[in-house]
Amino acid sequence: MDYQALYSQKLTTAENAAAVVKSGDWVDYGWCVGTPDVIDQALAKRLPELHDVNFRGGVLLRTPAVYQIENPADHMTWNSWHMSGIERKFIATGAGFYGPMRYSELPRFYRDHIRHVDVAFLQVAPMDSHGFFSFGPQASHLRAICDVAEKIYVEVNQNMPRCLGGMEDCIHISEVTGIVEGNNAPMPEMGSIPATEVDRKVAELIVPEIPNGACLQLGIGGMPNTIGALIADSDLKDLGVHTEMYVDAFVDISKAGKITGRYKDVDRGRQAFAFAAGTQKLYDFLNDNPECASVPVDYTNDVRIIAGIDNFISINNAVDVDLYGQVNAESAGIKQISGTGGQLDFVMGAYLSKGGKSFICLSSTFKQKDGTMASRIRPTLSNASIVTDPRTTAHYIVTEYGMVCLKGRSTWERAEDLISIAHPDFRDELVAEAEKMHIWKRSNKR
Repeated sequence: MDYQALYSQKLTTAENAAAVVKSGDWVDYGWCVGTPDVIDQALAKRLPELHDVNFRGGVLLRTPAVYQIENPADHMTWNSWHMSGIERKFIATGAGFYGPMRYSELPRFYRDHIRHVDVAFLQVAPMDSHGFFSFGPQASHLRAICDVAEKIYVEVNQNMPRCLGGMEDCIHISEVTGIVEGNNAPMPEMGSIPATEVDRKVAELIVPEIPNGACLQLGIGGMPNTIGALIADSDLKDLGVHTEMYVDAFVDISKAGKITGRYKDVDRGRQAFAFAAGTQKLYDFLNDNPECASVPVDYTNDVRIIAGIDNFISINNAVDVDLYGQVNAESAGIKQISGTGGQLDFVMGAYLSKGGKSFICLSSTFKQKDGTMASRIRPTLSNASIVTDPRTTAHYIVTEYGMVCLKGRSTWERAEDLISIAHPDFRDELVAEAEKMHIWKRSNKR
C-alpha cells in the first residue's frame, strides 16, 4: 500500500472536519495533551449554529475554543473523565459535568457501555513509514474510542512526541476518516508546583520506606514531585516505573541513573505509563525512547498486574482524611476538584504486591477562603465529599507530622493514629469529636 498516496487522499481541512459534527452528536476530544487544536478552533466557529453537542475529554491543559463561544451551555456539554483546574470552572456555567469512574475501567466503558461515538478528533504525531500515527503520550483509552467511533479525524502535530509501546499506542492510516495538518503548536506544558517545607517533610518520611529495586507510581502534584526529586538525590538504585501518569519527576530520576527496571516482574527494563504531561524535557525524553512504554490504562491500572510486581510503591495526594481512614482525593463537598482516576487501583494493587506499600500524602492543614486554617484530618468527611479510597483500603497516611499505617487497626486505634499526625492545634478538637463518635478510649494518649 502506498501510504503517502493514501495520506494525500485523506488530507482535509480543519473546517471540513468540523463540518461533519451535527446537533446531538457525541464528540470525543482526545485526552490531556492530545486534545485537538486547529479542529477545535474551526468547530468553535460552527458551534453557535448547533445545539446539544456532547464532548468527552479530560485533564485539559488549555481552555478549548469550543468553550470560549458566547453562552457555551446553549450549544454544548463538556463531559470530563478527570477534571483539571480549567474544567472545574465549566461546572458552574452549566456546560460541564464529571463522569465518575475508576480510570482502569475507561476502555471497557467505551467498548461495552458507550459503544458508539459519532466523531473522534485526536491530535497525533506524524505518520511513520508503516502508516501509523502515534497517539503521543496518551495511549490511555484512545484505541477504545477508535474502536467504537463512526468517524475518526487525526490532527497531526510535528511537535507531538512519538511514544513507543507496542500495545494500543497508535492508529493506522487505513482506519482514519480524515487527516488535518495542525499548526504545529508547542506541546502544552504542566510545570511542577514549587516544593513547600511541608512537601519536603512528607518526602523525607516516605523515601526511607522505598527499597532498592522497587517499582514506582507517582501521582500528580507538589508532594509526589518533591518525593521524586528526593529519590533522584538518594542512594536508591535499580528502580522500576509502572504508573498511570508519567511526570517530570520520573525524567529526573531516570537521568540520575536510578531507574533500570532490572527487577520488574512485568515489562522488565521498561517504564510503563498510560499518559504523560509535564515540561518540554519530559516530551523530549519520551520521544522515540524504547525505555518507555506508552500503554492503555486498563493495563497500567489493572490491580492484578500491579499486584504481580514485587515491592510496588504507590504515592498519591489527598484532599482530606477522616478518623475512620476514609480518603477523599477528588472533591470539596459537592465541588468536584479532579476525579477518582487511578488512585484506588494503585492503593489496592500496591497492597497486594509482595512488599508493596501505598502512601496517601497530605498537608495537615489548609487555608480557607476567609484566611483561617482548617485541618485536613477531619472527624468525618464533609457532607457530600467523595470517598475515593474506602477505609478498608487505606495503608499509610502521611502528613508533615508523621506517618501511620492503618492496616490491622480498629476504629479507636485509627482515630488515635490519625490524630497523632494532625496539626497540634486541632488535636484536642479531634479527640473531643472522636469521643462523641464512640471511637475514642479513655486510655488513649491525649
